[in-house]
Amino acid sequence: MNDEIIPEICSLHFGKNPEGWERCSVGFGNYVFIVKYGDVKYILRCSEDEGAYSGTVRWLGELSEIGVHVPEVLFYGRYGGFDYLILSFIEGRDIGVVYGELTADEKMGIAREVTEIQKKVSRLDLGDSDEWDWNGFIDEMLETAERRIIKNGYFDREKVRLLKSEKGRLREYFEKVRPISYLDDISTKNLLIYEGKISGIIDVDKMGAGDSLTFIALTYVALLNERYDTDYVEYLLSERGCADDEMNAFLFYSLMFCVDFMGERGCVFGDKKVAVNEEIICRLNGIFDMLWGEWRKRFYGE
Repeated sequence: MNDEIIPEICSLHFGKNPEGWERCSVGFGNYVFIVKYGDVKYILRCSEDEGAYSGTVRWLGELSEIGVHVPEVLFYGRYGGFDYLILSFIEGRDIGVVYGELTADEKMGIAREVTEIQKKVSRLDLGDSDEWDWNGFIDEMLETAERRIIKNGYFDREKVRLLKSEKGRLREYFEKVRPISYLDDISTKNLLIYEGKISGIIDVDKMGAGDSLTFIALTYVALLNERYDTDYVEYLLSERGCADDEMNAFLFYSLMFCVDFMGERGCVFGDKKVAVNEEIICRLNGIFDMLWGEWRKRFYGE
């Protein structure tokens, strides 16, 4: 992406070039910048895909209406071969960036507030869900992970095959999952924290539909991968309250996201390559082995 397009897009709406801008380092698949006009900051998101932000505009509007603090959509359109979105700026940093600075009470408070936010989100109307299939979602996750693992060659595809063979143990649970809306990508990113509290939620391009336990499992694996404690996940599970079958599903989802992380290593999204090295490979294999050991203990008594 040519940086010259940034001031051109901004000047279309603000009447002048920004005084400066910087690219955000997190995230894949989009070009995201903080642009500055004096003391005021805005977020500029750009994507080569046409219609990339149609879902974003919809969901940010609906989330704002139910009282979830998300960025305000100021302008959007297409320019120079890119769809763009200009958003208000929310002060704060991803929870994964500040996690090590949070106290136990702050983690507990964030978990409580996130749980309340997910309850609000669960009441949003997803529209037509006739073709929705939770088992299909899980199968697609596993197929994608296996395909990437085979292509990139850093991990053993047998790990995915193990999960495919064990999936049937939760067949009845998965069949009961309904298409309930939830924020599916607020793990160690997209959940902004300022002074120990939630300041906003960002990068809502789509809405999850199904079992909201997946966002907790994703958070669990992300924290393990970043070598943090997992107290926050324990607080989330406690706030939710989980029966035995839900904890079985949580463990399966954790394994699923672990192989998903494995599959992403070495992949290129946009102009970014997901980092991979011997340390990362060893760490993810260790996380899988730990989770798989818990699975074997739970179902095989080992």
